[in-house]
Amino acid sequence: MVVGRFAPSPSGRLHLGNLFCCLLAWLSAHQQGGRVVLRVEDLDTARCPRRYALQAMEDLRWLGLTWDEGPGAGGTDGPYFQSERTALYQMALQKLEDMGLVYPCFCTRAELHAASAPHRGDGQVIYGGTCRHLTAEQAAEKARVRAPALRLRVPDEVVSFTDGHMGPYEENLARDCGDFLLRRSDGMFAYQLAVVVDDAAMGVTEVVRGSDLLDSTPRQLLLYRLLDLPSPRFCHFPLLLSHDGRRLSKRDADAGLEALMGRLGPEEILGRLAYLGGFHPSAAAASAEELLAEFDWAKVPKEDIPIPQGLFS
Repeated sequence: MVVGRFAPSPSGRLHLGNLFCCLLAWLSAHQQGGRVVLRVEDLDTARCPRRYALQAMEDLRWLGLTWDEGPGAGGTDGPYFQSERTALYQMALQKLEDMGLVYPCFCTRAELHAASAPHRGDGQVIYGGTCRHLTAEQAAEKARVRAPALRLRVPDEVVSFTDGHMGPYEENLARDCGDFLLRRSDGMFAYQLAVVVDDAAMGVTEVVRGSDLLDSTPRQLLLYRLLDLPSPRFCHFPLLLSHDGRRLSKRDADAGLEALMGRLGPEEILGRLAYLGGFHPSAAAASAEELLAEFDWAKVPKEDIPIPQGLFS
């Protein structure tokens, strides 16, 4: 059975980009006769207080995008809040450490973002391996001054996959990414490790998410392989942009659900989102159940989608 998931990071009220993701994930899984898990990605508890998670769940229910497993629905693979799953991440980290693939990194954020550091085209820093060859004595000396982050030694090889929507994609992790974080210096586990552990533990077979996470997939596929875990199918979709081409964020009040609920009903919001997704012929209102018959990945654009001005007014 196909098992999809919603995995919001509740640092504020849901916005149209979050809702687009939930709608596509819900439609894709249910059209295949599958089910959906809700997991709350609240690793950063300071930025993601529980009240935002509870509000997000209330909002999704209002929209009719309910889940089959997760908070309030039960299930055997909980807890469904990442902040309560750190013991699982520590076990995975220990397995990688036992393989000799983890090392401490003492580089500061300023050092990582220095002008001389290699950067990708999207501005992300390619870690140059500054701390990769520290001796145990050197690492112990640095640890007296600064708590280290932990990085994974990546192989010099190409990791490739075929995305369910965007098609073939590949990266040489050593060249295009560098050794990546598994745990931050403050002890918080990194997204890349947590999401792999959780999706595998929850039996997720299909991950639907925005194209801004496409380049995370080779890193995660490497982790699936190293941890001997089954990897899911990935489907990345284009991002919704404001009418002037900016990426949506929780700071865009007009695109936030709180503002939208004052103007539109749930089916009006879903119908407009499906119209932007290319599989609903107009912006007419429609429920999630009604959209099941229309949903088709082949109709979803591959380029980012500007929201026409006034569409959600």
